Amino acid sequence: MKIIVDAMGGDNAPQSNVRGAVAAIKEYGVEVILVGRGEEILRCLKDDGMDNLPAGLEIAHADQVVEMCDNPATAFKEKKDSSLTVGLNMLKEGKGDAFVSAGSTGALLSAATLMVKRIKGIRRAALAPVVPTGKGGAILIDAGATAECTPEYLLQFAFMGSYYAERILGRPEPKVGLLNIGVEPSKGTDLQREAHALLTKAGQEGRINFVGNIEAREAVYGEVDVIVADGYSGNIFLKTMEGTGGFMAKELKAMFKKSLITKLGALCVKSGLMNFKKLMDAGEVGGTALVGISKPVIKAHGSSNDYAIKNAIRQAATFAGSGIIEDVVENIDHMRLEKTPDGGTKEEI
Repeated sequence: MKIIVDAMGGDNAPQSNVRGAVAAIKEYGVEVILVGRGEEILRCLKDDGMDNLPAGLEIAHADQVVEMCDNPATAFKEKKDSSLTVGLNMLKEGKGDAFVSAGSTGALLSAATLMVKRIKGIRRAALAPVVPTGKGGAILIDAGATAECTPEYLLQFAFMGSYYAERILGRPEPKVGLLNIGVEPSKGTDLQREAHALLTKAGQEGRINFVGNIEAREAVYGEVDVIVADGYSGNIFLKTMEGTGGFMAKELKAMFKKSLITKLGALCVKSGLMNFKKLMDAGEVGGTALVGISKPVIKAHGSSNDYAIKNAIRQAATFAGSGIIEDVVENIDHMRLEKTPDGGTKEEI
């Protein structure tokens, strides 16, 4: 398995990306191509005591870097020799099995969509992070790639999220829920009500295991394996979870530092606190899959350290070998609405 890594993307690039790549090669047995400024990559390796390229590591030189301040819609065109553009071109040409970047989310989404292309029939790609829940995590789809959605988009997100949960999380017949303000089918806007009808029909025909609407609190409790949302709602849900986790961690730390007795208490529950911290750490997952693109693309967090990059590479290798893209291709006819002669739409499910 060969993973292409944007060596220059992210707040801690290139050093963390280089270290993460080396660690991934050693731990997971993958091959890695680091795309970026060759002299800087070699300097990072030398700083860590490596005068020669480790076995399994290659460098593909790219002079330019897509910065966070660049226009995400056009940066990959304006900077054709950037690590992002060169790396995605390599993926498109089959020189690697997956691509990982901790750079600009918008630029990665635009470039992947226009260069590598979506799977034929998929209307929009979706960000599908694994969010922590009370029952081992769930796929949130979409987490911000498409703010304004149609019912058809949500139908496709449900299918893709279901395949991802089954293949990556190991959940047979994963439960799919539609994020909403209430469980009744009549709740929400026109978008949620129409999507609910499509998802219900897909569930009745055995295409997915749709369990209906789900409120945010039940989603956090772990009542479903796939949380379907438009990108606007999904991103708010995700950021709220991240903020709540950070707030709780800060408050717990302050509480346990109040006195000698509370410090002793902290020692007693140290393992539990470490597990909680690990649960809320995005670096443990590594990154967010960009589902719906014709080849595996993983968006790592912008602040990723070497540990997170290593895990993002692991995630990319798992995604590449999972068969999710093949699942989508085989079932695309059940995931879209067919145009009628009068210009309307009808279900193909």
